[in-house]
Order: sequence, then C-alpha cells, then structure tokens
Amino acid sequence: MRNRFANRLILAAVCAVLAQPAAAEEGGAPDGRAILEKLSDYQRSITDSAFVKSRLSSCQYGIKDNKITCAETPREKLLEAVGINDGKNKKDTKAVTIVLEPASEKGVGMLNYSYDETGKDNETWLYLSALGKVKRIASGNSDDDSEPASLFGSEFTTEDTETGKLDDYTINVLGDTVEAGRPVWKIETIPNAERARKTRYGRRVMYVDKERYVSLRVELYDKQNKEIKRLLTSKVEEIKGVWTARSQTMMNLVTNRLSNMARSEINSSVKIPDDFLTQRTLTDVAFRETTLEQLRAQTN
Repeated sequence: MRNRFANRLILAAVCAVLAQPAAAEEGGAPDGRAILEKLSDYQRSITDSAFVKSRLSSCQYGIKDNKITCAETPREKLLEAVGINDGKNKKDTKAVTIVLEPASEKGVGMLNYSYDETGKDNETWLYLSALGKVKRIASGNSDDDSEPASLFGSEFTTEDTETGKLDDYTINVLGDTVEAGRPVWKIETIPNAERARKTRYGRRVMYVDKERYVSLRVELYDKQNKEIKRLLTSKVEEIKGVWTARSQTMMNLVTNRLSNMARSEINSSVKIPDDFLTQRTLTDVAFRETTLEQLRAQTN
C-alpha cells in the first residue's frame, strides 16, 4: 500500500513537470524564445485549413469616462479569410482575404504568404476591384520598390499580424505582471540589424498569458523608443483546445485612430483547393465565388 502511494506521488510529480508552460533557462528563469515559439504554434494552429468571417471597423477615438470610445461613426468592412499552414514543419502560412461589404469595396482582396525562414521575405498582393489589377505590397519599410500598406485601410498591417522569424530578434523576458486580470510574461523583442532595415519598429513588448498562450497586449515602439501603436486582445475563447482571441484592437497612438478585428466565425479543418490560395482567386470572380460557396457549405 505504501509503495502504491509512493508511486502516485512520483506520477504526480512527473505530471507537474510535464505541465510546465515553457522551457526554463538555468536558474529557473523563463525562456522567452520557448514561450514565443509556443505562442506562434498556437496562432498557426488556428490558421490551418481555416475559414474565418470577421468584421473590421475603424474610427478616430477619444477618451470618455476613462474609456476608449469612437469619436465618429466607425467605417466597417465584412471580410472572409481562408488560410492554410504550409512549408517545412507547417510553419509557413498562406491566406487570402476578400471584402464582402460595403458594396463599393466588394471583391477587394489580399493574398499573403508568410514564411518562418529567416531572410525569406513575406509576400503580399493586393487586388483593387475598381482598378482590376493586382499590386504587390510590402509588410514593412523594406528596401524594395513595393509600398507598405495597411490591411484594407485599417491600423493593422501585415507586419503586425505575422508570426515566426524569431531568429530575427533578440528576445528578453522583462518580468512577470498582470494584464486584464491575468498573470502574464512581459517579453521584449528587438530586431537584429538585418531585420531593422525592413521594419518601422525599434522593439515590441508583449504581454503573454501564462496559461493560455495568448498575447493580451502588444506595445509597438519606433526607433526612437516612443510607443506608437498598441494592440489589445479580448474575448479569448477556447476553440478545439486552443485559446483564441475573437477580438483585437489596434490603436495608433500618433493619429488617435483605432481598428477592431472581430471574428464572428472561426471554422477549421475545412477542405481548401490547392489553387485557391493563388492570385487567380483575386482576379477570377467566377472561380472565387464558386469556391467560396463550397467552403461556406462545409461550415453549415
């Protein structure tokens, strides 16, 4: 009986070790790289074979009764996004996003290929239905001739939402704190010299939920160490074992504008044709609409 009780204690101790949220450096300090790798893996798991419907709203904001509020009627867009994980170890992502509303912007689309590999630039193409042409854009202030652009005129950019490329950064755990009532790690990432030439940010500070591995807050600083943007996460829910933010708000602290991305539907394990995540989807209306109808049918 005593041996059986001892075995239970040993099993409990082993389970406790396996349940530790992140690898630790010598001396017990949390490993910032391991934390962000797990965060990236969780984010990618949501984008794999996914069909997502979102509402993107933007406005000038102000502070009223100590609360952030829109100072004007928000401009809203209804979006549908389709994405898969690709490449080595499924750490790359391919995604296409199409505007459904307003009617004046219906058919505007964005195709994005995000690569985990250091030194391999992400690729983004924007299709403006009114002009009928595809234009390549950049995720940051890169050296090529492409123009940096926001996501459909919002305060989000492709750089703000990308994952991976952790080798491009020095990662420091600044300590523990509390954000939105949750215990978090406060983690700083500073771009290396090569990455610094391609980004507008001098550093980021992320507040990562210790239990759910969701970034609840991100502070984005310019190269003069002034905070210029802030990303706030809310409505965190567990979907198929992964904690997911249904609402993200990007605040531009320079222009006093904000954008909110609210995901009303998140569907995973959707069968997506290989040729859908190509530029053809942006330009071929019949092909795009037929395929989207097939994807919607899978989620009903």
